[in-house]
Amino acid sequence: MNFFAYLFQDWSANRQNFKAQLVLFMFRLVMVFNRYTLTKIIFFPYFMLYRFFVEWHLGIELPRKLTIGKGLSLYHGQALVVNKGTIIGENCVLRNGTTIGHKKLADGSFSACPRIGNNVDIGANVCIIGGVTIGDNVVIGAGSVVTKDVPADCVAVGNPARVLEKK
Repeated sequence: MNFFAYLFQDWSANRQNFKAQLVLFMFRLVMVFNRYTLTKIIFFPYFMLYRFFVEWHLGIELPRKLTIGKGLSLYHGQALVVNKGTIIGENCVLRNGTTIGHKKLADGSFSACPRIGNNVDIGANVCIIGGVTIGDNVVIGAGSVVTKDVPADCVAVGNPARVLEKK
């Protein structure tokens, strides 16, 4: 994939949503700069600009060490928090108020971060915590709290989330 195709890989998934296009363009640019030690030093001011603008001003936490596949869609990107160890597949949708990350275990250590498959649609105000795996082609309903694995091709809703139906 060439440089410009990489930077704009989420552009069509966020049609008519300039805020999401801008955030994901800036995220992909941070990812490019983050690959090499020399560029980390040279582009440190850009890292700070990204952090200030995207995280503090817009309220979208997409850390520079996060792994995201192409075609991510951000709907109403506000109060979105994703832990840096999370892996998100291709063509996923994240909505406002979503939290994705690890949890603190009883012994004081932290669990692994979630692994989210391809074509996953995550509703508003969803909380996905712990080392869970969410399969491909899953829909997670609004307000759900996911603490256990969700198999592929299904719909999960509730607190705690449970599988309603297989597609």
